[in-house]
Amino acid sequence: MNSLLLELAIIFVLLLANGVFAMAEIAIVSARKNRLRPLADGGDLRARRALELAESPNTFLATVQIGITLVGVLAAAFSGAALAAPLAVPLAEIPWLTPYADKVAFGLVVVVLTYFTLVIGELVPKRIGLGNPEGVARALAGPMHLLSRIGAPLVSLLGRSTDALLTLLRIKPVTEVKVTEDDVRLLVREGMRVGVFHAQEPAMIESVMAFDRLPVRDLMTPRAKIIWINVHDTHDTIWHRIVVSAHTTFPVYEGKRDNVIGLVTVKAIYANLAAGVPVNVRDLVTPALVVPETQPVTALLEKFKATGKHVALLSDEFGGISGLVSLHDIMEAIVGELPSPEDRLKPRAVRRDDGSWLVDGLLDVEEFTRAVTDFPLPPAGRRDYQTLAGFIVNHVGHVPAEGESFRLHGYVVEIIDMDGLRVDKVLLLPLKTPPPV
Repeated sequence: MNSLLLELAIIFVLLLANGVFAMAEIAIVSARKNRLRPLADGGDLRARRALELAESPNTFLATVQIGITLVGVLAAAFSGAALAAPLAVPLAEIPWLTPYADKVAFGLVVVVLTYFTLVIGELVPKRIGLGNPEGVARALAGPMHLLSRIGAPLVSLLGRSTDALLTLLRIKPVTEVKVTEDDVRLLVREGMRVGVFHAQEPAMIESVMAFDRLPVRDLMTPRAKIIWINVHDTHDTIWHRIVVSAHTTFPVYEGKRDNVIGLVTVKAIYANLAAGVPVNVRDLVTPALVVPETQPVTALLEKFKATGKHVALLSDEFGGISGLVSLHDIMEAIVGELPSPEDRLKPRAVRRDDGSWLVDGLLDVEEFTRAVTDFPLPPAGRRDYQTLAGFIVNHVGHVPAEGESFRLHGYVVEIIDMDGLRVDKVLLLPLKTPPPV
């Protein structure tokens, strides 16, 4: 009886050993390196060893497999020899089982051992390893590292054999796990599903990841919408432009608008007024940050951080100023449009009761197509304009006159207001559909 209990204890210990190997395998494979690396850099020896094992899967997996195989063989040997024979004795007392007692006993031992091997030696340890992969990996990295050194010759043989077979199969071993943008997107979606991320955060992360491919011209305020200040303008003219624009930073030019001498802020002007000092715009101008309009947004962000500036002017291929981008524009690209109170009070495209549309000529073509869905415009690759006014000038081939109209896509397009040479207000009247005959 005592020998039977001892053998059962040995089998239980072997099952626990199998569980330790299984738990170490799943924990080290699942552990996130970005969590282990700071600990390793901080002097945590266990984290450093866990990283070494994770970065050398060939050696580590071979060590684990040797351990699991050895434990399985020993458990099978002990269970077959120690348990089958004693179990066959009571089974032989059952008349109809007597001829099959040994085989039935052996079968029962196999079934019971398989059950406990799966539960104690596999499923429970792996659940524990998945629940805290970094902690378990750090705890078991030392013993696994020691075992790999003890079994180094056999591990080396298995590793070389594995590499040779992979070479024959023309499969290249993966030496480093690369995280792609698609992987990040999948993680974010999973995080949103389980409640880690809020509804708007995935879209913000997507916007940030697109910055390296997004040129700053896609975020700019076009040249036609910039409020300019002539260095020779009177104080009343300058102050009027500042008040009606609701902007905070203005390009200052001399002679022509491409000759920008710098930027001036409302804060600088107001500070002089409050101090009772006469305002001289030339003295308040700060050098402008000018970047190519094709520059990626990420590069502009780096320049903002390096220079401390929050506004940049964009230059086109001909050296002219094509637009203006601020840090506010970049934030809007991440979190979505942040309309000002003035924007809410002045819709840019309004549908009237009779089905017609009153549209601001400077409305961006993308916003226009989203608002007036049955008035298609050419795709982005086939247009060299950004506003509805630019489309109209491109379509008619000249600067239109106030009151001029044309028919397109089931609408009468009428220019009802011009601001100098710029189309200011456009009316889209739907054509009446003739009644069926």
